[in-house]
Amino acid sequence: MKLNLDSINNINLFERLTGARVKDCLAQGDGSLWFLVEEGSIKKALGKDNSNINRVGRIMKKKIRIIGFSKDVCKFVRNLIYPNKVDDIKLEEKIVKIVVQDSVIKGRIFGRSRENLKKINDLVKNYFDVEEVKIV
Repeated sequence: MKLNLDSINNINLFERLTGARVKDCLAQGDGSLWFLVEEGSIKKALGKDNSNINRVGRIMKKKIRIIGFSKDVCKFVRNLIYPNKVDDIKLEEKIVKIVVQDSVIKGRIFGRSRENLKKINDLVKNYFDVEEVKIV
């Protein structure tokens, strides 16, 4: 994980405004920012009635998404795909399998041209010893 000057500035601003500890900041192609916050910091990052995240979004003039980090890979993947509800997430031989019955939710997780699944794969590979994330 390499941080550039923009990411460092975004992390500093986010931490100053919310008081939450940030693990990583990811700039997305659509201009939005994803902040990966430490396990216990998600409520602090959101603030009362989402006031912190709304204020950060207004100041940065970008759409902000907060993802809670977890040391458990299955819980981390569940946080990544939130608010989509899946049947089960399991780790089998360095492959994370997401079990989904609903085709609409499966489509949301895949994304257009599998873009969302690629982002999920990249993030999970960055922080865990995992080969791949699959949707079953």
